[in-house]
Amino acid sequence: MDTGFLKAGNPRTLLAAFLYFDVSFMVWVLLGPLGISIAHDLHLNAGQKGLLVATPVLAGALLRVLAGALVDHFGPRRVAIGAQLLVIAGLSLTWLIAPHSYGALFGVALVLGVAGASFAIALPLASAWYPPHYQGTALGIAGAGNSGTALASLFAPGLAVLYGWVNVLGLATLPLTAVLVAFVLLASEPPQRRSSGGLVTWLPVLRSGDCWLLMFFYGVTFGGFVGLASFLTIYFNDQYDLPPAMAGSCTALVVFVGSFVRPLGGAMADRIGGERALSILFALAVAIFAVIGFGLPTIWLAFPAFFQGMLVLGLGNGAVFQLVPTRFPNRVGILTGLVGMSGGVGGFYLASSLGAARQATGSYGPGFLGFAAVALLAFACVGVCRRRWAAERPRISAEADAAASS
Repeated sequence: MDTGFLKAGNPRTLLAAFLYFDVSFMVWVLLGPLGISIAHDLHLNAGQKGLLVATPVLAGALLRVLAGALVDHFGPRRVAIGAQLLVIAGLSLTWLIAPHSYGALFGVALVLGVAGASFAIALPLASAWYPPHYQGTALGIAGAGNSGTALASLFAPGLAVLYGWVNVLGLATLPLTAVLVAFVLLASEPPQRRSSGGLVTWLPVLRSGDCWLLMFFYGVTFGGFVGLASFLTIYFNDQYDLPPAMAGSCTALVVFVGSFVRPLGGAMADRIGGERALSILFALAVAIFAVIGFGLPTIWLAFPAFFQGMLVLGLGNGAVFQLVPTRFPNRVGILTGLVGMSGGVGGFYLASSLGAARQATGSYGPGFLGFAAVALLAFACVGVCRRRWAAERPRISAEADAAASS
């Protein structure tokens, strides 16, 4: 790491942002790893399981808009503390009440959605302390907190077997509280906040077809990542009869790979171009998830396929965000919010469609084939816009330089 980076910003706040993001993402997908125990206790069918684990993903995506507006008004440190207190209170209340009905769990799902909105809080907190030439490094470190999704898969299923899923929701408050204390001690409010200008400034961006394309691309890559992170524990248990702890461990391994290759995806896009990188990655995603959809008879075949699939999706996450500043250099903050929201929507689609496919047909195959078809559409869209984007890049770069110097 460039030694100048350590002097340029606020390492204590950057660490605080990472820790907050990490534990928030851990609880955001918690219903997925607990889904086996919850379904057994409440006698849920496949469709109900899919909708339940997908709801926090959608709630987190939509709440990112509200979180971004609150960050502009109150500052990211204050909003992070408030959001963390709300999640801790919600999980504590759930533990005390011990709800045992399907409907009551959607209230829990909304509380976990607040944790998912941390994307729109932690990244602005880290970003505001660093100059432009260190933004990629700072956001990469803070964004590595998405590895928290793997922690949920690694520990929650086994703890649910030992202590019950309701008690695991209560236990989740312990790391949340510890990180909250550390956050209060380490994090500092940025001296000058970078306001996005409010929702009104989003309207001109939303009129651009390129904005919707980037949102769609991230809906496929991050949507696939978080959808699988939420659902794979259930899938491995249903499809291959793995015990909950083993199913969670397998999920954690593939989620870890998808989390930590994200910076490599950005580097790959820097080297060969974001459009070319996405063309390659979407083509691979189509092939991998089509094979999964047609059926793999054993876990020994399925696990390597999901490992490769998560690797491709993780690289794709980095490649999409490499394109954001090249297409909208003066609207990076707004695009980050919109693209991040679309990723959560994509995760809701994948997790809920897998459950619906199982309920309707008795097989998860149609759900994975549907995702492969969506990835194929994304591949086609990249092909259509690739030449135009490459031709327009010098003009956009010149306009951005002119705006920066004026």
